[in-house]
Amino acid sequence: MFEGLSERLSGIFDALTQRGALNEEDVDIALREVRRALLEADVSLDVVRSFVDKVRNRALGSNVVRSVTPGQMVVKIVNDVMIETLGKTVEPIDLDAAPPVGIMMVGLQGAGKTTTTAKIAKRLTDRFKRKVLMASLDVKRPAAQEQLAVLGKQINVATLPIIAGQTPVQIAQRAEQAARLQGFDVVLLDTAGRTHIDEALMAEMAEIKAASSPHEILLVVDSLTGQDAVNLAKNFDDRVGITGIVLTRIDGDGRGGAALSMRAVTGKPIKLIGTGEKIDALEDFYPDRIANRILGMGDIVSLVEKAAQTIDAEKAEKMAAKLRKGKFDLEDLSDQLAQAEKLGGISGIMGMLPGMGKLKDQLASANIDDKVIKRQRSIILSMTPQERRNPDLIKASRKKRIAAGSGMKVEDVNKLLKQHRQMADLMKAFGGGKMGKMGKMASMLGGKGLGGGLGALGGGLGGLGGGMPSAEDLAALQKQFGQLPQPGANPGPAPGLPPAPPAGLPKLPADPSSLFGAPPTQPGGKSGGLPGLGGMKLPGLGGFNPFAKKK
Repeated sequence: MFEGLSERLSGIFDALTQRGALNEEDVDIALREVRRALLEADVSLDVVRSFVDKVRNRALGSNVVRSVTPGQMVVKIVNDVMIETLGKTVEPIDLDAAPPVGIMMVGLQGAGKTTTTAKIAKRLTDRFKRKVLMASLDVKRPAAQEQLAVLGKQINVATLPIIAGQTPVQIAQRAEQAARLQGFDVVLLDTAGRTHIDEALMAEMAEIKAASSPHEILLVVDSLTGQDAVNLAKNFDDRVGITGIVLTRIDGDGRGGAALSMRAVTGKPIKLIGTGEKIDALEDFYPDRIANRILGMGDIVSLVEKAAQTIDAEKAEKMAAKLRKGKFDLEDLSDQLAQAEKLGGISGIMGMLPGMGKLKDQLASANIDDKVIKRQRSIILSMTPQERRNPDLIKASRKKRIAAGSGMKVEDVNKLLKQHRQMADLMKAFGGGKMGKMGKMASMLGGKGLGGGLGALGGGLGGLGGGMPSAEDLAALQKQFGQLPQPGANPGPAPGLPPAPPAGLPKLPADPSSLFGAPPTQPGGKSGGLPGLGGMKLPGLGGFNPFAKKK
């Protein structure tokens, strides 16, 4: 959603950071462009004015103008002010109350209240292990209560039984009573919406609030709404009193103005953001990470957290054990592709990497398609288990069958097999310790390749996962290679060698050249031996005198 704003700001800061020094005029020109970019992104005018004034006051300080990298300092100031505008810290849903904790969902019709209610219920159930009850108070929209019941079955969360003819206030009271009697930790109240704000809607919300006394009142806002979302939040806060905001469709092509304006205008925190249509596409709102995404700095932390949530630790450990043995079959490749798909596909992963915004044109020309992962998995799933474990069995006739079963061509099957072969060879090289000089060095030091550490030197480096060598390892090294000399001391003989040459060896003469005789003379007066090598009396080399001067 912030793609357009991110591109504009990146272009402004690129021009700014290329300057060796900055003056007030340079900063004013850059901030004028920042102001224009924020207004085009539908950010509220009051928020834009406050934002630009804060950045200007900090950027024109002597510490910035005289800095070694003033352009980078201005970028940091913009980042800091943006984090303050979005909210300094993350504020998740507050569950610190006596159960059942009531959470009331409010908003306009079509903002995504019912789906968001199910998303929050699944999140509280899976992550926080809370027993959740959902209740639909929407008696106006056709099949609204049935929709929530269907979503509840999909995510295995209880929903309040539907009784026709009850008012929203009666349903809210019944939900509170059922949650208390049946031992639920959280009760979610999905209220009705309107296409626009009217008095009847506000009066109904106030009655439900008075009857159920919810601990949290979350306003669900469509992030594509634009500046009107700020007025919406103001009206709901004045009449009902919201405690937080949930932004939906954050993955859309909106300009992001609502997200930047909400906190600054209402003073209420953005608690959650909907990042997709799937029931688990809901994330906490981290102001610093969103600011980093807007400024093109990526969001590595969210990517790592997402990977940690989706990766099965036990499965990953088994995979690591196989890789240490140098084994990597097509089933392993399929698991890796499925993992990448869970992380949002290629585009989702690359969107969280720093600097990818500047490579937008190159990525577009590369025709990166997330469906490639699905196609490759379909090819692998069209194979028999035996073929996946032993790809060498796949010959021409089997390739035709696999291509037909997956709806692909034989050429696509060949590409996948070649890709797997290259990866398998790489894994075998790592797992078997066949890494050239590095592998030899590891074996010399008593190790067993990458999987077994580096012997005494490794000291906890098994699999490259440990720390520094321990005191016992250092002592063993000293015992093996001898005591190291102190700085400035005579190093003495190397360990394993005699302290002095053995007696009885002849001494070298004072003039080493006397060891080498004159070269024998050949007929015609030419010296013997190889031409240009002098007269060294060594068999097969003629006469070579290393101490003779060049002629």
